[in-house]
Amino acid sequence: MAAENAPLDPYNSIRYIQQSYDINDSHASALNLVLALRPQWRESQDTIEFVRFTDGITNTVCYHPATAYHIVSSHLMKAVNKRPGTSKSDIDRDAILLRAYGKGTDVLIDRKKETSSHCLLARHNLAPSLLARFDNGLLYNFIQGDVCQPVDLRRPEVWRGVAQRLGQWHATLPISSISTTCPTPTEITPSNKRASLVAISQLTPGKPIPNIWTIMQKWILALPISTTTQVHRRDELQRELEWLVNQLGDSPGIGGSNPFVFAHCDLLSGNVIVESAPSSAAASRRSSASDVSDGDEEAAASVSFIDYEYASPAPASFDIANHFAEWGGFDCDYTALPTRHVRRCFLREYLRSFAGHLNRTYNESELDDALEQVDRFRGVPGFYWGIWALIQAQISLIEFDYAGYAEIRLGEYWAWKRETSGARAKAGDEMPLRERIWAKE
Repeated sequence: MAAENAPLDPYNSIRYIQQSYDINDSHASALNLVLALRPQWRESQDTIEFVRFTDGITNTVCYHPATAYHIVSSHLMKAVNKRPGTSKSDIDRDAILLRAYGKGTDVLIDRKKETSSHCLLARHNLAPSLLARFDNGLLYNFIQGDVCQPVDLRRPEVWRGVAQRLGQWHATLPISSISTTCPTPTEITPSNKRASLVAISQLTPGKPIPNIWTIMQKWILALPISTTTQVHRRDELQRELEWLVNQLGDSPGIGGSNPFVFAHCDLLSGNVIVESAPSSAAASRRSSASDVSDGDEEAAASVSFIDYEYASPAPASFDIANHFAEWGGFDCDYTALPTRHVRRCFLREYLRSFAGHLNRTYNESELDDALEQVDRFRGVPGFYWGIWALIQAQISLIEFDYAGYAEIRLGEYWAWKRETSGARAKAGDEMPLRERIWAKE
């Protein structure tokens, strides 16, 4: 993993505007924030327009279409100044994205860590420049490009581009700026003793925190327990988390990487922007899942990843398995999941990029190991997003069946566990569709 002398506190290095966005006075408060950032726009403020992004089952971030369902209630808009004689390209190049956090989201997302992640990515030219933070949100640059739909992820030129970019992320981004070392149980003192810290110290002692396991621990501790059913559900999920950590917590890294890499952890289609591609997004959406093939070995789109709310230290295998799960979109179309052959091709491209950014080569045994590691993690995304959805069902004001979605995603986890333990075969039950598709060559 590449080393880097990151600022001691990237969060405080970002310009701070002492104002807030007010949903009840949206235009005025947004305009004040934009003019604080761009005072030169005051003379032409009559030509400033705001484009709100509200598609999907949550309020979505900037360029997200309806697939951006993992974003928690945020108020997001693009500010443009349509001065006379200015081209559309210039207007977009000068555009500002404003994102204000929704109430109650701190239980799921560490906003300070998100900002630090954005800072780090921007320094590596892997994210749009973060321009300023304000009391309840961020201002940053706009990326021009085509937003992916789930079907786009299955196009060879797109998944090759994703694999290459993800390999770069995992090889070059240090986790030091977004993590500390988890205390061991003996390091817990009366002054810092909290239920969450004690639980975390017992879960991953001595490892970087937060990490994917401790985040799930935090979420489980945030679940409601006002009824007997809720208590039983939380206790069950706690036991499963501890079992998962016992099974997968010490997994080695892919391709010789550290066990934890800087992972995006939310690589759904709406978080992948195609900057340039051999074919247009409109044409790609006419494709079907059956069109997925090995494709041209040389064809790879240039892509960027956006939205770093869930970025965290995690096994590379989790990040990749989570991305594969998103090929089916928020409808959980399991027939769209990549076959073993396509997963192998994706991982070959990933390892080429990963090794290339570390100035070394990879071998076929590493590819075999990577394929096996991702297979082992294929049930974890369902567990992760299942817990997330249970919390959303309690805090979100958005009209979406989060409780039903939680059961679907947790069902993926239970199906994976029954398959890997042999319980499904022993009972003589039919293999679930998701497991059947995943097993296809």
